[in-house]
Amino acid sequence: MRPAEALGGLALALCTAQALAADPQQGKLLYETHCGACHYEKLHTRKATKIASYAALKTEVSKWAAETGRRFTPAELDDVVEYLNQSHYRVAK
Repeated sequence: MRPAEALGGLALALCTAQALAADPQQGKLLYETHCGACHYEKLHTRKATKIASYAALKTEVSKWAAETGRRFTPAELDDVVEYLNQSHYRVAK
């Protein structure tokens, strides 16, 4: 592979990864619209949390998403997870 082709492939991969990145602002909107009715701020700041990793946070969000009565896309769930991680949990990915 020539260097120019390699650089083009790398640029495409970086653009694709950036486009697929979770959107915490969209996650906040989704959370406030569909999850906020049952959740309140203290839920996310309590000391006895099950959330010790990013995977655990993703599992909990996915598990409880069905309770909203709305069918979330995988990308929307990722947005909500990213919002909650940035705003409350701050666990490593």
